[in-house]
Amino acid sequence: MDLTDIPGDAYDGEESPPDLDALESPDLLLKGGSIRERLLNVVVGLRTPTKVSTIADRADCDTETARDYLEWFDEMGMVQRHDGRPVRYERNDAYFQWRRIDRIREEYSEQEIIDALDDTLNQIEDYRAQFDATHPDDVSLIDATQEQNLSTEAAWEALSEWETLEQRAALLDEARRNNPVAGSKPGPVDA
Repeated sequence: MDLTDIPGDAYDGEESPPDLDALESPDLLLKGGSIRERLLNVVVGLRTPTKVSTIADRADCDTETARDYLEWFDEMGMVQRHDGRPVRYERNDAYFQWRRIDRIREEYSEQEIIDALDDTLNQIEDYRAQFDATHPDDVSLIDATQEQNLSTEAAWEALSEWETLEQRAALLDEARRNNPVAGSKPGPVDA
């Protein structure tokens, strides 16, 4: 039996389907929480400089409140402020990368980080050998489907996973380099 198969005795047939109209709408779910939480959720999604009024609309709050929080987020380094008329803000990717690295250091020992890095680098090497390239950006999706005899979707998934592994390796290596054992100097990992 496939893991996605539902056993025949899972339902007795007397249950009625869920009433989808009784569920909360996605709009209400996204507008729940404190103003700070809503603004933070909007900020995390900002990929381009965005006007304060647009951010306020997305967070369902007034513009002045959004401006106050955005100034605070700017002081914390979470956003980058783009002066001008109008002032715009965008997510500071460096801040969020720093937070991810900091969380890795908090949650895992140095040995666990090194082991995870070793495993990740081994997976990357497998992809490099499979596609005969040093980075997923060096691989043409069209060539990969033909040379590897893969469907377009399978090739895309493999290259996407490889890219994710590259990013994971960079984060783990940064966490390792910034978290040396007391009294030691960080050095290269022979993984």
